[in-house]
Amino acid sequence: MSHEIPPAAPAAHFIRNIIEADLAAGKHAQRRWVGRPGPAADHAAAPLDPARIRTRFPPEPNGYLHFGHAKSILLNFGLAAQYGGRCHLRFDDTNPEKEEQEYVDSIVDSVQWLGCSWEMGDENNRYYASDYFDWMFAFAEYLISAGHAYVDSQSAEAMRANRGTLTQPGKDSPYRNRSVAENLDLFQRMKAGEFADGAHVLRARIDMAAPNINLRDPAIYRIRHASHHNTGDKWCIYPMYTYAHPIEDALECITHSICTLEFEDQRPFYDWLLERLAEGGLVQRPLPQQIEFSRLNLTYIVLSKRKLIQLVDDKHVDGWDDPRLPTLVGARRRGYAPEGFRLFAERIGVSKNDSLIDYALFEDAQREVMNESDQRRVAVLDPLKLIIDNYPAGQFEDCQTPNHPLHPELGERTMPFGRELWIEAEDFQEIPEKGFRRLFPGNKARLRYGYVVECTGCDKDATGKVIAVHCAYLPDTKSGTPGADSVKVKGNLHWVSAAHACPAEIRLFDRLFRVPAPGARREGDAPDLERNFLDDLNPASKTVITAQLEPSLKNARPEQRFQFERHGYFVADRHDAQPGQPVFNRTVTLKDSWGKEN
Repeated sequence: MSHEIPPAAPAAHFIRNIIEADLAAGKHAQRRWVGRPGPAADHAAAPLDPARIRTRFPPEPNGYLHFGHAKSILLNFGLAAQYGGRCHLRFDDTNPEKEEQEYVDSIVDSVQWLGCSWEMGDENNRYYASDYFDWMFAFAEYLISAGHAYVDSQSAEAMRANRGTLTQPGKDSPYRNRSVAENLDLFQRMKAGEFADGAHVLRARIDMAAPNINLRDPAIYRIRHASHHNTGDKWCIYPMYTYAHPIEDALECITHSICTLEFEDQRPFYDWLLERLAEGGLVQRPLPQQIEFSRLNLTYIVLSKRKLIQLVDDKHVDGWDDPRLPTLVGARRRGYAPEGFRLFAERIGVSKNDSLIDYALFEDAQREVMNESDQRRVAVLDPLKLIIDNYPAGQFEDCQTPNHPLHPELGERTMPFGRELWIEAEDFQEIPEKGFRRLFPGNKARLRYGYVVECTGCDKDATGKVIAVHCAYLPDTKSGTPGADSVKVKGNLHWVSAAHACPAEIRLFDRLFRVPAPGARREGDAPDLERNFLDDLNPASKTVITAQLEPSLKNARPEQRFQFERHGYFVADRHDAQPGQPVFNRTVTLKDSWGKEN
């Protein structure tokens, strides 16, 4: 049985306002959908689209998804669900040199792990941009025929030099006025493989003096003799992303194309291209609308793909699913809850303003979800032997322990109790500091779910280190019995039976970086100082210990989460655990102690 935080009421934001205005105006009410992507002619005779809106999540399969992608996934799938729509998962695989099936598989797993689905009813809206290459080529031929595109044979250096600057207009290519027939012939020969990489490109003919540099005859096709993970060697020319993306949206009848702010400057070309194709009757109106929002920026992490690759390749972390990395495979292995991502995304909202969000807010959302859902267990992370001298050797009894204090319907479990126990080393002080309430000679404390004990002394090794604590128990004080309250104590200790405990590897993870903005300049830095983000790595971001666990944890399933009382939330590692030999990763502590400790 699982217990989840009730979903937060969707907060109003500017994208929801746009969608609600479009729905109120009936903007997309006459849009038709043939049941699959296609040009306008395919949809023309189809029924009205059963989806009130269509959104999409369009990752390029050239890497692993990270926390920023989670925000986009939850936004796009969430809006579709809220407004009776559909969200498509589309692999934007137009770059054959960087894309691999490994990344496709990982993206599918991550989207599903977050609880999102591209399937609804009889629709399975999982698509590949490369499946549209024939349409993209035909649309490019139309643009050439209509005078909106031409083949440019300048070198890359000459094109760059003639593009102009932010303050100076560009210069027309000497090939800009080629005839339609010559352009079509060259483009078809490019497709046939007659030319080497870089010999020609196809460019849109717009305005080389446009203030927006992205409208200065952008390239829309380039020659690349490279095998593609989906189409093999069928193509040796590939569309540019800025050309392919709006076409993909139009073919899939996307209503609201939601992306991050770095694509804002590309919106004029997005609109220009779709208007030209709609004029030719190739794509259906109303056209998709591109809407931009601010990307996720969190303290103490980096989301740059280049920097993440450097962390992995230089072995600063243990692979892409290292629990310290802000990848979704890393988050899953660390034990973060998908519901925590959803709660966090709803709380931070959506805006057009870039801001740096405190990582503690993300952890708070995770704690709130896990406090509600995760059953409790006992683990001793820094074990110290406790010997109850007046308890019979070889005798054991059961202590009843609730699985979840907030959900009594989850029942209880038994913990064996005996003469020798493991307690936390910090729970004993031979000479107690002021305010210390746990075990010290002459003091009484309660063993949680068990008895009240009185400390009588300790054993030390040759170096003076305490290796065992001795005590006597009060037989009539067992928790749950009438005598439990007969002795009042202030200290409360958790423990596990030494004879039954399960030793296990525990990985304690902390933040990967020591500072909120890794690599950023700081006050007092010399003007010419360039910081390396690697200099800000936290050397204590991972600690491996051997702990003593209550016996019920011995057979924990991979990815099963628990709250270890006093210590935080932990998850059974999904890869390294063996039957009867669990390995646990600490997901997050019970409270945020980062600011106090650093």
